[in-house]
Amino acid sequence: MSDELNLGLDGVLVTESSLSHVDGETGRLIYRGYAIEDLAREASFEEVLYLLWHGELPDADALSSFEDALADERPIDDDVVETLRALAAADETPMAALRTATSMLSAYEPEHPDPEDLDASLRQGRRITAKMPTILAAYDRLRDGDEPIEPRDDLGHAANFLYMRDGEEPDEVAVETLDQALTLHADHGLNASTFTTVVVSSTLADVYNAITAGIGALAGPLHGGANQDVMDILLEIDDSDLDPREWVEEAIDEGRRIPGFGHRVYQVKDPRALILEERSAELADSTGDDRWYDYAKTIEDYLTDEVGLVEKGIAPNVDFYSGSVYYQLGMPADMYTPIFVMSRVGGWLAHALEYRENNRIIRPRARYVGETDAEFVPIDQR
Repeated sequence: MSDELNLGLDGVLVTESSLSHVDGETGRLIYRGYAIEDLAREASFEEVLYLLWHGELPDADALSSFEDALADERPIDDDVVETLRALAAADETPMAALRTATSMLSAYEPEHPDPEDLDASLRQGRRITAKMPTILAAYDRLRDGDEPIEPRDDLGHAANFLYMRDGEEPDEVAVETLDQALTLHADHGLNASTFTTVVVSSTLADVYNAITAGIGALAGPLHGGANQDVMDILLEIDDSDLDPREWVEEAIDEGRRIPGFGHRVYQVKDPRALILEERSAELADSTGDDRWYDYAKTIEDYLTDEVGLVEKGIAPNVDFYSGSVYYQLGMPADMYTPIFVMSRVGGWLAHALEYRENNRIIRPRARYVGETDAEFVPIDQR
């Protein structure tokens, strides 16, 4: 057994997966063999969920049945709504509210199967996935003093979320944009939150425990919060008297870190950032407000062309444009990471169940560096 220390588990292989592959050198991301560009531009989020969970893209009949099954699971119990109401009154963050509500859903779960029944676990995960948009939309309305809106069964996953949040049927550009963003965030290898979900699931804990743990991992600012940080700097630019180029020059002179640049795996521009950059530009055209796209593009061009960050392997990641995309959709900044969860839950579930097919409880070691011969002193002598 090797005693080599790998902080952060860098380069450590713990399993094999057929779900997604990240090629950081060429900037390529695939889900079960399909390029993310094709899936984001041609497939719905529901098709991507089906692909991740069932290993193949659905035909029309299978997709229709799958969409119906998801729609049937969207409503949440009144007790969950009342808990969300109490959390909104306490000014809890949306991410923490989602974590609490997801855990609470297990009390209303109709199945309590053997933990090794993967089909039943998949059904439980489908219920959680279907209810997350309902939870988030309800919470966002409750904290604004509005009552939740019941989900509809005639709208897709993205469209229904926007409808429940805003109270009106969304336009096509908004639906396409959110649906695409959900696809782009659905899976990304064995990242921190996915690994956390797999670790918990490997103990044969149920899906509710595993996904709640994944939410906790994604809540950390080093993992899920960078898109909010990006939007914060864009708003700071908008409130300043500086143009974006002057602002970023001053920020660098002050030693400030620009969020949305750099990734643990990618050495080139994140392929998801390329797609969201397109969507940000389209939203700017649609709304007639191009500030947020222009600010982000100016910063990227300066850091790329003038500072040369990309040549150093520090390129825009998915968060660099997702923040402005969500903002253009009217989302509060503290909803960005919960929307990330709304998507990534599909990948979490897929990885947890894939690992369970050949399960072995995950149990790494730590190198002990403490004392070995400490002399115990009874309490009355200390």
